[in-house]
Amino acid sequence: MKPAKHKNIYRFMERSPQLGKRVYIDPTACVTGAVTLGDDVSIWPMTVVRGDVNFISIGARSNIQDGSILHVTHEGPWQPDGLPLLIGDDVTVAHGAILHACTIGDRCMVGMGAIVMDGAVMEPDSLVAGGAVVPPGKVVKSGTLWRGNPARYARDLSEREISNQAYNAAHYVRLKDLYLGERC
Repeated sequence: MKPAKHKNIYRFMERSPQLGKRVYIDPTACVTGAVTLGDDVSIWPMTVVRGDVNFISIGARSNIQDGSILHVTHEGPWQPDGLPLLIGDDVTVAHGAILHACTIGDRCMVGMGAIVMDGAVMEPDSLVAGGAVVPPGKVVKSGTLWRGNPARYARDLSEREISNQAYNAAHYVRLKDLYLGERC
């Protein structure tokens, strides 16, 4: 990976974002500090990815859609080491979501306007519905849908719903390739 050299990508405290291959970052998005973006990641308009007081890692083929905010937790009396934000491969973070110092497993979907708080974990192949608020430390089990405020287990996902997660990620890879001017 190479250090970024874009106008909307910022170094902070000696740490620069690291970009994988074929990454798309919309010109209106902002990526700052200790951020690692895997291959084929897309960061869409008006999104903020701020790895200033801890690090953020976004896995391959994940897409962070318009207006999302991603941040971390600093070192302090409540969290001696702080908390990073870890996002797996093939993850869809829908429009306007907020992820704060949490862990999102592979092939998950975070719905529009959802919030996932500090120390919460979404296990692989899980889904948080639009508008849901996952409280600090909560674990969203693999293969389940959670919704509400606070978010609660709603039901198990069907096999089709689980396979749709990989489709969503692949769709956004194709879409970002169009934005990059590449042929799919």
